[in-house]
Amino acid sequence: MPVLPELAAGDYDRILRRPGAGDEGMEQRVRTIIREVADEGDVALRRLSLELDGVAPDQLEVPPDVLRKAGEAVGNDLKGAISTAASNIRRFHEAQLPDDVSVETMPGVKCSIRYLAIERVGLYIPGGSAPLLSTVLMTAIPATLAGCSQIIACTPPGAPPELLHAFGLFNIRVFQVGGAQAIAAMALGTESIPRVDKVFGPGNAWVTAAKMQLAARGLAIDMPAGPSELMVIADSSASPAFVAADLLSQAEHGPDSQVILLSDSMPVIEKSLEALRTQLEALPRRDTARRALEHGLAIRVRDMEQALEISRHYGPEHLVLAVREAGSMAERVTNAGSVFLGHHTPESAGDYASGTNHTLPTGGATRGWSGITTASFMKSITFQEIAREGLIALGPAIVGLARAEQLEGHAQAVLQRLAKTVNTDKPGKQ
Repeated sequence: MPVLPELAAGDYDRILRRPGAGDEGMEQRVRTIIREVADEGDVALRRLSLELDGVAPDQLEVPPDVLRKAGEAVGNDLKGAISTAASNIRRFHEAQLPDDVSVETMPGVKCSIRYLAIERVGLYIPGGSAPLLSTVLMTAIPATLAGCSQIIACTPPGAPPELLHAFGLFNIRVFQVGGAQAIAAMALGTESIPRVDKVFGPGNAWVTAAKMQLAARGLAIDMPAGPSELMVIADSSASPAFVAADLLSQAEHGPDSQVILLSDSMPVIEKSLEALRTQLEALPRRDTARRALEHGLAIRVRDMEQALEISRHYGPEHLVLAVREAGSMAERVTNAGSVFLGHHTPESAGDYASGTNHTLPTGGATRGWSGITTASFMKSITFQEIAREGLIALGPAIVGLARAEQLEGHAQAVLQRLAKTVNTDKPGKQ
């Protein structure tokens, strides 16, 4: 993990480039996968699973009784941890449920907005080397709170009992399909997998590419949520051991994860990297983390102002503020998925059990996208009702604007009603 001197603003794009950005070969392969799923359905899913995951399940859907019985192989300590995490996630996300609104914008003109659950949602739950049972909680809980009537989940074949147990806590249909082909299946529908209205969940670069390509074809998605990333801003008060642990917590996700340390203290940088090397050797996933660290960065910044400037430019998925005045610095953060304040708030708290959602935008998408909330699983419909006196008062403004845009049909939709209103106001008219 190289240490870089102070950067000039013109260097930010070049130095802070994400690993794997702009991989045309992958993008083309994902387009092919989507086309194959569209053309061949389940046949393509089995073939792609065998090719990419090394196994083609005879039955794509996991039977409900398998989900129910999976808990028998899960220890009580883990069940307790799941329960604690689920309780906190539920409490935070229940508080986010939006209220319907009705406003009389002027006398006789009533406008309202109603929030409804998206009926059919698809959850992508990463599997493979790190089955993310926490992602089941992060997506299924808000989907359930929102009132989604049909919840479909896809995860790579070979899900362990812990993951199956987490699925079994909810009313979800689970399918053993991973990668870009899973996103295509939920977006397009196959013989076995129902088509959904919106797809949620994090994944690798292939999953993210599939979500973005299908979004261009009309699929609603939560956000671009690809390889994990973490930025730590540390001043001289930071604990190098804590900084190192946070960096490794994201580096171990996958070889395409990216971690970045910004500090105005060279001793903190040096001691953090020393602690990182020591802690790395004790990690079971050290080979994965070591590969991720190949494109990690430690940057000596001029001051905390520059650290915030770099952070705003990069827009990290996770941002750790390991500084004295974390609260005041947090008020100035504008681009981040989730922020962790102070020396006693590990990034892993948000990944698992504090209550916030860990499905967050990556790749700089925090400039315009947000992480999953309960409202992500809902849609809104607006209504308007105009009384006769309201149309009389509002009509001239509508007509004026319509004619300014040279859309006489819009104006006539008002004028026809106003003429009828005037006629019925005349003596003897009914």
